[in-house]
Amino acid sequence: QIQLVESGGRFVQAGDSLTLSCSFSGRSFSTYGFAWFRQTPGKDREFVASVNWRGANSYYAESIQGRFTISKDNAKNTVYLRMAKLKARDTAVYYCGADFYGAGLKKEYGYEIWGQGTQVTVSS
Repeated sequence: QIQLVESGGRFVQAGDSLTLSCSFSGRSFSTYGFAWFRQTPGKDREFVASVNWRGANSYYAESIQGRFTISKDNAKNTVYLRMAKLKARDTAVYYCGADFYGAGLKKEYGYEIWGQGTQVTVSS
């Protein structure tokens, strides 16, 4: 059974950097595409970034373009979201999703496995 566990979320100041991790347990990590979504109370999950199963292509939401970087490490079975120049509006619960042989879709329905989320709070 495949499980995802996000970690790394914490309270930071505006302008700080932070790296989130998504640890994958199970088989065939290298055959999965991944995405990060985020959610604030009362709103739908919002696409943040994705990477295809080969790790060759990544996609980003316009709101974080140039500030965030997604990567997958096949040796560590971990997906990362490196966030820089954080803003108060980046405050949210960040979720990691996995998609078997995923192409890096920007839609929530494209991911069949989800983690429990990690809270990021950015103070202005």
